[in-house]
Amino acid sequence: MDIVALWDAVRPWWLVWLVILFGAIVFWALRPRNKRRFEEDAEIPFRDGRNGG
Repeated sequence: MDIVALWDAVRPWWLVWLVILFGAIVFWALRPRNKRRFEEDAEIPFRDGRNGG
């Protein structure tokens, strides 16, 4: 199998792969278990570095 035939076989699946990847990232970001972590991370720019974090 040459590279052109391989590319022709794989090309239609890129969109499916990207949609699945996007859905997985959104699912991970919106899980309730991650809420506290993201809230803490959002406060990083406002922390005063002199008090140890």
